[in-house]
Amino acid sequence: MSTFKDVVSLKFKSMQGDGVLFHGEGQRGDYITLELQKGKLSLHINLGKDSNLHFSNSHASVTLGSLLDDQHWHSVLIERFNKQVNFTVDKHTQHFRTKGDSDHLDIDYELSFGGIPVPGKPGTFQKKNFHGCIENLYYNGVNIIDLAKRRKPQIYTVGNVTFSCSEPQIVPITFVSTSRSYLLLPGTPQIDGLSVSFQFRTWNKDGLLLFTELSENSGPLLVYLHGGRLILLIQKETENPVEISE
Repeated sequence: MSTFKDVVSLKFKSMQGDGVLFHGEGQRGDYITLELQKGKLSLHINLGKDSNLHFSNSHASVTLGSLLDDQHWHSVLIERFNKQVNFTVDKHTQHFRTKGDSDHLDIDYELSFGGIPVPGKPGTFQKKNFHGCIENLYYNGVNIIDLAKRRKPQIYTVGNVTFSCSEPQIVPITFVSTSRSYLLLPGTPQIDGLSVSFQFRTWNKDGLLLFTELSENSGPLLVYLHGGRLILLIQKETENPVEISE
């Protein structure tokens, strides 16, 4: 199909920072991709090659939002008319114009939602599939989820897809006192590596999040907040401390 106008709208929630939500492409180099990248939402559009530009320089990319992998619902709206594109994420809108000579989007292959079915076609590259929930998914006025649920022949599903959205079993813990509340996990002797992951929320700008003694003679490892910045500190006994702030 060849379109001068496209409207894509949806709501999603996920705990994964990367994943393709929507993708379409054509043999002449046209493509449109909406994907999560490190918790931010990126829209990539190419309306064909410019006569004066190479393919690699004729695409347009815009990124909006942050921390969108927080398991909360986020709304997305993409409106394209010719070269003009409005990209909205949670009521924040970015206006931009596509590059190249063409005003229309030529899609020769299938449109995919939640991933790219066959990597290796022109313009595609290896991407992670989306892991999470999508609702109110419309493409140019067509209710995609309704068609899939009614098993219409123009829509097919691949892999583990359900028409429900399960809530993750997350049990939070609150430290009431800044001086007397903590968790203690006994360590394992003779272990050289350490892997820790967690999410946190606080109003305090300072506080210790993690402390552990590394293997023998390697010193302590600390993760803490200082002035609202997250700092990782490794203090080796015989070397200067290694500090990383974010």
